[in-house]
Amino acid sequence: MRPVLSAAGGAEELGLLTDLYELTMAQSYLQHGMSAPATFSLFIRTYPANRSYFVSAGIEDVLNYLEEWHLPEESIDYLHSTRIFSPSFLDYLSSLRFTGDVWAIPEGRLFFADEPVLEVTGPVIEAQIVETFIINQINIQSLIATKAARCVWAAKGKSLADFSLRRTHGTDAGMKAARASYIAGFQSTSNVLAGKIYGIPLSGTMAHSYVSSHEPEIDAFRNFVRSFPERSILLIDTYDTIAGARNAAEVGKEMEALGQRLQGVRLDSGDFDRLSRQVRVILDRAGLHYTRIVASGGLDESDIYDLVSGGAPIDVFGVGTKMGVSADAPWSDMAYKLVKYDGRPVFKLSTGKSSLPGEKQVFRLRDDKGDFSRDIITLRDEHVEGGEPLLCKVMERGKAIRPLPLLDEMRERFKEDFSHLDDRFKALQGPHEYEVALSPRVKELYDQLTVEVQG
Repeated sequence: MRPVLSAAGGAEELGLLTDLYELTMAQSYLQHGMSAPATFSLFIRTYPANRSYFVSAGIEDVLNYLEEWHLPEESIDYLHSTRIFSPSFLDYLSSLRFTGDVWAIPEGRLFFADEPVLEVTGPVIEAQIVETFIINQINIQSLIATKAARCVWAAKGKSLADFSLRRTHGTDAGMKAARASYIAGFQSTSNVLAGKIYGIPLSGTMAHSYVSSHEPEIDAFRNFVRSFPERSILLIDTYDTIAGARNAAEVGKEMEALGQRLQGVRLDSGDFDRLSRQVRVILDRAGLHYTRIVASGGLDESDIYDLVSGGAPIDVFGVGTKMGVSADAPWSDMAYKLVKYDGRPVFKLSTGKSSLPGEKQVFRLRDDKGDFSRDIITLRDEHVEGGEPLLCKVMERGKAIRPLPLLDEMRERFKEDFSHLDDRFKALQGPHEYEVALSPRVKELYDQLTVEVQG
């Protein structure tokens, strides 16, 4: 299996990256002859505060995981050492592979609360045992993609760079933050490994340590632009931002004399609105109208919205911690629930945690301008006149239906979807809630099963 990055830099087999109860249930299923097909539906029950949409992300990682799922000998040996499982079950696990089907809302598309973003169908043990990884990957990537989408909306066309790696919750999370934010419209990442693996453009400047290692400050600027004239973005707030801007302008004029251009200056602290205006005046007076201003340091979508709306002359925003951990909404109540077993629809009726029975489809309706008007959750075999079905079959009999879309295709898909969602639903505070309806057949099935299980 493909390794997951660990804090120690090694690799762990993903087959064991699961909750214990997935395995104990699997043994019980096996011992009681329960091997019929089962369908599980993945959805988010409610919106975090000030959210009214989600961005689908993480599907490709799930498909790769399912294609390669297995437990090698050393994993079986470990499970044996726990003395929890029977020898016959461990023997069964040693040859187990995922052979099921997957339907999903493609990455980059918008989805809404209660809508299944993914459904898995396969022999019940296979479909059950993969639950933990599926939630883990789609939950974090969809949350971060949604947070990034909010930043994109706030920026109103200004460039955004992912600076989150050093503060994400682990190495895998740092990789997925770069991937998910790029899908949602960020232009670049500081994460070099993400650049290599995902093909995301790289961005970065210098640290304060580089500036303070030189004396005086202007020598740091001169040395850096000599090394990287085409990537010459200077960090100007190490000591005094205004003095740093003047030093940068002087270096920019020296570059012009050599036929080069100072690409930008970066602000990483202070009052970004006031300082960006002062720095812009200094650069413009030096004739450096082309030199961009980059702002970074604790920014989120609300900060970006205020700066852009107020006309601050900032060209690029580096967004780190708050995007990389989805700071104001770091979790969701994403659930993976059994909706069909051995041909019969099933559901959960727990208070506040109910689920809808049956295999499903989601249809999206548009108004006469082509904008999204409402979604309808239906059973898989239903059709809604004029509606676009969102769930696509992406895996059959344990093999992904290839070719999988490129990351840039997911990015364009998001851009297209987002352009057709009214700004009422994108508002950073108190957004309107998008309408998601149930088809009559889904309602009827839910009501019928409710009566049956209650008496």
